Amino acid sequence: MATLDNVIADLLAIEGANGAAIVDIDSGMALAAGGTPGFDLNVAAAGNSNVVRAKLRTISDLELKDEVEDILITLGSQYHLINVLKGQGNSGLFIYLVLNRVTANLALARHKLRAVAGTVAV
Repeated sequence: MATLDNVIADLLAIEGANGAAIVDIDSGMALAAGGTPGFDLNVAAAGNSNVVRAKLRTISDLELKDEVEDILITLGSQYHLINVLKGQGNSGLFIYLVLNRVTANLALARHKLRAVAGTVAV
């Protein structure tokens, strides 16, 4: 299992990655963060925790027997990927990855993000 700093380094090694954070869903606090996305990652982490909580609440309200894998937010110049972590010790956390839309390959980035997510241990 990788340390959180190693996970951030692995995420930033994905082609087109500008920023990454591992975030607590309930508090919105980043446990680890890195990169230079052009904005405050801590503010983005808190805001995206609201997005994740809203989606989880909607799934519950609809009584769906399913889980969130990831959420994609597409901006004019960036992709924002949110991957909700699962597994023992990782419940209640998500990975937030910021990609440059011009230089990133979205499909490959999602594939690599899932692989990195499998190494997270808190």
